[in-house]
Amino acid sequence: MEYLNDHNTKDEEIDLRLLLFKVLRYWYLLALSTLIALGVAFFFNKYTLPKYKVSTTILIKENYSDVDAQDLIGFRFINNKKKIENEIGILNSYSLISRTIQNLDFDISYHYRDQYIEREMYQNSPIIVFIDKDYPQLVRTKFNVRIISDKRFELQVQCENPLTCNFFKYDLEQSDNNVDFSRIYNFGDTISHPLFKIHIALNNKYVSEAFYERTISFVLNDLDYLVGAYNNLKIEPINREASIISITMEGSNVKKMVAFLNSLTDEYLNRELEKKNEITRNTIEFISDELLGVSDSLAITERNLENFKSMNQVMNLNYQAQHIFEAMKTLENEKAVLLVKSKYYKNLKKYLVEKESIEDIAVPSSIGIEDPLLNSLIKELIILYARRTELLYSSTKKNPLVLKLDQQILNIKSSLLENVNSIIKTSDISVSEIDKRLNRLSRQIDHLPGTHRKLFRLERQFKLNDAIYTFLLQKLSEARITMASNRPDNELIDPARITQSEKVFPKKKMSYMVAFFIGMLIPLAYIFSKEYFNNRIVEKQDILNISKLPFLGYITHNHSHTDLVVEQNPKSLISELFRSVRTNIHYMVKGKFKPVIMVTSNIVGAGKTFISINLASAFAQYGKNTVLVGFDLRKPGIYKSFKLPNAIGLSTYYIGKSSLKEIIQKTSVSNLDVILAGPIPPNPSELIASEKTKELFDELQKTYEYIVIDTPPVGLVTDAFLLNEYADVSLFLIRQNYSRKKPFELIIKDIEQKQINNFGILMNDVKLRWKEYGYGYGYGYGKGYYTEDKNLKGISRIKKSFNAILNKIKANV
Repeated sequence: MEYLNDHNTKDEEIDLRLLLFKVLRYWYLLALSTLIALGVAFFFNKYTLPKYKVSTTILIKENYSDVDAQDLIGFRFINNKKKIENEIGILNSYSLISRTIQNLDFDISYHYRDQYIEREMYQNSPIIVFIDKDYPQLVRTKFNVRIISDKRFELQVQCENPLTCNFFKYDLEQSDNNVDFSRIYNFGDTISHPLFKIHIALNNKYVSEAFYERTISFVLNDLDYLVGAYNNLKIEPINREASIISITMEGSNVKKMVAFLNSLTDEYLNRELEKKNEITRNTIEFISDELLGVSDSLAITERNLENFKSMNQVMNLNYQAQHIFEAMKTLENEKAVLLVKSKYYKNLKKYLVEKESIEDIAVPSSIGIEDPLLNSLIKELIILYARRTELLYSSTKKNPLVLKLDQQILNIKSSLLENVNSIIKTSDISVSEIDKRLNRLSRQIDHLPGTHRKLFRLERQFKLNDAIYTFLLQKLSEARITMASNRPDNELIDPARITQSEKVFPKKKMSYMVAFFIGMLIPLAYIFSKEYFNNRIVEKQDILNISKLPFLGYITHNHSHTDLVVEQNPKSLISELFRSVRTNIHYMVKGKFKPVIMVTSNIVGAGKTFISINLASAFAQYGKNTVLVGFDLRKPGIYKSFKLPNAIGLSTYYIGKSSLKEIIQKTSVSNLDVILAGPIPPNPSELIASEKTKELFDELQKTYEYIVIDTPPVGLVTDAFLLNEYADVSLFLIRQNYSRKKPFELIIKDIEQKQINNFGILMNDVKLRWKEYGYGYGYGYGKGYYTEDKNLKGISRIKKSFNAILNKIKANV
């Protein structure tokens, strides 16, 4: 039956028209939704507090001096990665951020309202608040300052804490508002309250009359709050292979973020330098403490020597005494060095036994101890403690790596103690040997005159203290030079800059893009869900998806006030569609003589009676004798449309009360007769199944060229199936947006399984109203051919344009 659709040009026009109307309706929803979404995006971009991103970069240098054996066989990359992770942990630590904030003027935050956005000011506020740091202050509470003039202002406090509000209530007994502190002050006045003590001054650099009667708010911040607020750093390497890390921060005040990041990197590098100088500083402190004692002894011995020479008129020793003195001086110098070193060993031993860290330890080489094993052990111990400290920034003391380092530290300490004890014993032996040699020289001095003996002893004491003092001064100078020459291992690459800031929120292009897609997505989701969950038949494709039966055409919605549209409006579009269906039926019956056409559906309200009347009228207008038979004995309705009495009809014919001639009635339509249903019988199916039905059709075919029968719904009763054996063509009626898919599918499958081949499908009540799609009423693609076009006055240019588009689409098809 596909050739029916090939010849049905009118149905093709309606298919195109339905498709185009559907597209127009959906585009209308899409356009409206997109415009609304873009409007929301516009106001969102305009009235949202922007966020910016600033960043700085630091080079984390590898420390090749402390690489272990694993590094030497290819694991240096892993260790360097751990080092970077440790440095990231340090940069994110509470201690470093706290130290950074304490060096900045973040104690007070200033804000002002710009339309609907509250913006923060940093170093450009028209007011300056000074707080008494010895007085308890009310933190995290908004203070509002309304500038009245260059002399006066009004201070308001918005309290949220109940305890705070009770204080204000006590302070303002005359106020009706228990939660607001409000008073007028002069700039420079000290404002004392149980919860705060401040004074406010104008910042002449930024204040102007534009700020008069405007409100500037400020908040007093505590350290914990600030650390939490600024602990939102994004720290990561710039790529997997690099040892350069990027520190990024997002916020609304670029100037404040730049100040924080630059201060953070300064404190980070200073901290590293302090750690690096810690051992040198301990060495300087050790030498300085020793110098204090030695300098006192040196001053005393020098004074005693000068007094003795003055009193005894002795200037120098004789040759023999001078020779002995030089020998003793050499030994005393050696003893002085040994004593200093011995004191270091004893302090080191005490330190290793009593303390768990090495914060105050001095490097042996800094005071002239060149023992390779001792220096190596001290250096290894320092490296292990440094690694342990780095690990603790990103893990706990129970971490297996930390526990392993703790065990290594214990082993190194044990080796150090053993080595130090051995050195102390060796040093004591060396000092004892020097003392023996000094005693032998002292016995030679006993042979000198008494004055020279006393002078010799004073000279000896002075030279010993002077040697120790000179030795310590030399080492102190060397330690200070080392400390001054130290530099951080890591390096600042790019500081944060205001000019390099980047806006990250809201991004206008992204906002509009998201709004556009949301604006498109919402109606598309609505359309999809509506189409997906819609269980009613809307268009021809819905029918073709279910059935392979021939599609005979469309009948549009009837806007007239009569069911006899073909007879009363012969030039209307709907009349033309009925004639189109009539033509399709001709093809379907293939020239069969005096065909019987049955009209049925699967539901009540599909419009069977309306279709039957007008289809019969179309055949009658064709000049053929036509009869319309109302076989819907259960719910007759034809008589109402023709305004005929229903006293007699098929029911009275079946029971023998009326003859066939008596039940045939004339209508106002030429060549059209009608047989009504008559009074409703109790057994319609039994009557239709009787032999009188066959007799009825035999008699009617003798008189009429076309027989159109109106039947009850095929899915509700069996009447239609009983009548189908007499029909040459059965029109199965579908009503747009009314007939449901599932019941229709069940009936059609049943028909196809029974191999009933005379069925065709007709869609009724197809709405082609402009108003439904937003353009008002009208059919008008006939350019004045149909009566609806003639009745329309002042048709709009939009409709004409649409018709032109439709004609082009039709031509292309």
